[in-house]
Amino acid sequence: VQPPEKPLQAEEWNKLREDFQLPEIFEEVMLNSMIRCNSPIDVAKSLLTHLAKRDGDIAYNVLVKYLTLCVQQGQVSEICDVYDIMKVRFKILESGAYNLLIKGLSNSDQWRMALTLLEEVKKIMIPSRTCYESCIKAASCHQEMKLAFELYKEMLAKDVVPTLDVLQSFFNFSRGMEGAELQKELFGILLYLRENQIYPHKTFMRSIKLWFESIPGGNWRGHLTSIKDSGQCPVCKHQLEDSNLTEEEYSNLSERIIRDVIHGTDTFRKTSPKEFEAFQTFVENRLPFDIVIDGLNVSHIKSRKMQCENLFDAVNCLAKENARLLVLGRKHMLMNSSNWKREIMKEMQNKADFFFAENISEDDAFLLYATLRSGKHCRFVTRDFLRDHKACLSDSLTRHLFRKWQRGHQIAFSSVFSQQPAFRYDCVVQTTGDTWHIPYKDVFEEKYSYEVPRKWLCIQQK
Repeated sequence: VQPPEKPLQAEEWNKLREDFQLPEIFEEVMLNSMIRCNSPIDVAKSLLTHLAKRDGDIAYNVLVKYLTLCVQQGQVSEICDVYDIMKVRFKILESGAYNLLIKGLSNSDQWRMALTLLEEVKKIMIPSRTCYESCIKAASCHQEMKLAFELYKEMLAKDVVPTLDVLQSFFNFSRGMEGAELQKELFGILLYLRENQIYPHKTFMRSIKLWFESIPGGNWRGHLTSIKDSGQCPVCKHQLEDSNLTEEEYSNLSERIIRDVIHGTDTFRKTSPKEFEAFQTFVENRLPFDIVIDGLNVSHIKSRKMQCENLFDAVNCLAKENARLLVLGRKHMLMNSSNWKREIMKEMQNKADFFFAENISEDDAFLLYATLRSGKHCRFVTRDFLRDHKACLSDSLTRHLFRKWQRGHQIAFSSVFSQQPAFRYDCVVQTTGDTWHIPYKDVFEEKYSYEVPRKWLCIQQK
């Protein structure tokens, strides 16, 4: 449907509706098309007026679509009017409408009304990320940083994960502002990046750099650099944190993972206790391994190649230094098929130990068990991120150690089978007080990534 260019009279709307194949959904389709074409607001309003006169009422979903158009165009007084109508007619709204109202109001001089709405939402549900972030940006934009940080902390406390976009906005809006409390809050965001192993993208990194350099009397200077293999920063000559865990950290971590994650409740949903026992016996009789490979996962690296060839390439590449390899496979790999050729499988079994699990097993528990039981030197290969297991680890110290261990022990295979060596230094945001080192990516990635960046921002206080 092509929306009209100017407001129509009742009979004109009726005529259009009659000519439409499915008259019962005409209004919704028409409003969707107005949103797409960004039609003038008075055209949409004339449709709503017509509906109200015809039916004595406007349906909820039609009001929400009209609201979408108002928010899209920043029509504040209309947004307020729609809200007044909705408030009278519906006891509570669903999250979509609240998202729109808060987003629309927070971009206007009525932004405090968005905060009032946020309070209303809290009484009935956990507000969405959009609600929180719209209010945070509105508060920051009006230099109310204390309020913005309160909302940010509340959001984290409710496990609502902030976007990099809102984290970046804190640095943009705080540029040139004074105050020890504000600095502490922004350092807190950098520590949040550390804690969650988040790598900012280039534009976010620039905002951080500009903020540091704008601190009145702070004398901070930022430089972009690459860290030497030895872990020394070429700019400030500082040695970055070591990626290795101490013996004590390692034994604590492996005990915790084997106890909580592997023998915890979630492992056996996808594998039988009997199978896992068989696997443990298999591993204990062959310890230690140097590298444990998630066979099925690695077999999908190049889509144009046969799965067994992908795995064969990986095994060949890793077996070079006489490393002891364990490949976690699935029983279907032993059936001669188009993807799994028997002779290639035989040849691989001469170079590595294989354990073939049932076809529905969950690999991660097997992978973690074999790697951790083999000792501190053992590394593992998978393109998974092992995110679920982090969630089973209840305290933040263990989670931190798990991530640190993962960064130092997960071998990242790109599709060309070049293997990234594990770094001797830890690739995570770090500070000594008068220096900050922040690893960053060139491009924005919403997804968590285990491939560590090579580029760093070094900031030092002169």
